[in-house]
Amino acid sequence: MKETIIRQNIDAEFYISENCYIIELYNTPEDPNISIARARVKPGNTTRLHRLIGTSERYYIISGKGRLEIGTLQPREVNPGDIAVIPAMCSQRISNIGSEDLIFLCICAPRFTKDIYEDIENTDPKKNK
Repeated sequence: MKETIIRQNIDAEFYISENCYIIELYNTPEDPNISIARARVKPGNTTRLHRLIGTSERYYIISGKGRLEIGTLQPREVNPGDIAVIPAMCSQRISNIGSEDLIFLCICAPRFTKDIYEDIENTDPKKNK
């Protein structure tokens, strides 16, 4: 890794089957310790229930209002400035319960790769915790 400044391209946003839009802000094999993405969930939408294998995640809420489900916690409302700590293998999903887009950062350690994502939407809820 070397010192650098990365300019972001908001037009690089893409839809993923998790039911949200993503911009990969920083995710490179040259820095395997962390990745940062911006997620956007439209009003009334909920992401799919999932977990990350071997990677912990932090959500930093930028704007909007959500209801977050993580692990064994009761669903909680999240608002701008809130940070959610999501351990590896912990079930998670977020719903946009507001009238504007819910936008948040997804900070993964080590970095996110497609092979660590596990969709558990249609599995036994007792196994999702």
